[in-house]
Amino acid sequence: MKVVLFCGGYGMRMRSGESDSPPKPMQMVGPRPLIWHVMRYYAHFGHTEFILCLGYGAHHIKNFFLNYQETMSNDFVIRDGRVELLHSDIADWTITFVDTGLESAIGERLRRVRPYLEGDDMFLANYSDVLTDAPLDRMIDRFTASGAAASMMIVPPQSSFHCVDVLPSGEVKQITAVGKLPIWENGGYFVLTQEIFDHLPEGGDLVEDSCGALAALGRLYGYQHDGFWKPADTFKERAELDAGYHRGNRPWMVWERAAS
Repeated sequence: MKVVLFCGGYGMRMRSGESDSPPKPMQMVGPRPLIWHVMRYYAHFGHTEFILCLGYGAHHIKNFFLNYQETMSNDFVIRDGRVELLHSDIADWTITFVDTGLESAIGERLRRVRPYLEGDDMFLANYSDVLTDAPLDRMIDRFTASGAAASMMIVPPQSSFHCVDVLPSGEVKQITAVGKLPIWENGGYFVLTQEIFDHLPEGGDLVEDSCGALAALGRLYGYQHDGFWKPADTFKERAELDAGYHRGNRPWMVWERAAS
């Protein structure tokens, strides 16, 4: 199944102020950028055909793969002056790089790569900046069994803030941590069918337009995941993922558990 990765946004909360700072998916977690971790997750489950929706900072992503160094995350032997890899990351990956515009909304980026999805009844999609240990095979199976047109992974709220129930008089009746509310939020991992395009207007948004329309029709499935899920929207979140990697606390790297 092909995997569409949205990696062309400006990522304003991650910008360093430099005019040519790398896009958010190229921020580092360990020796590899976020986008690599997301792609490696999909490859672990057998999905190795990727379509990258490029925009801002496209050359950073292109150069990373054009000059990819397998030795950065694989064991190897140097023999007679030649490098012999003991393992490989991306040798069996197919990556299509598509310019989808600097200012395009995510839905519009998806519309612009539709020609590369012809013949595919189902495909996967992701924001390229969120890591998880969710069982992707189970997610796909449950979506298929649901008969829905699209699925999004949903997760408990991650905010550390509190909601306050207050009367017009100002009297506070209750304080509840956001994370304890009986609500779910979009986790950024999608399983989609071609029907998604029937509800995707030019310049539209994937979630608000397409998923919203399908939800109104009872055609959207939510896969509930309460395991590890962490975005990298800010420098702090990315730094926490990086620190976890170096401590050996990296539950999103499900391929490591499979190899042990």
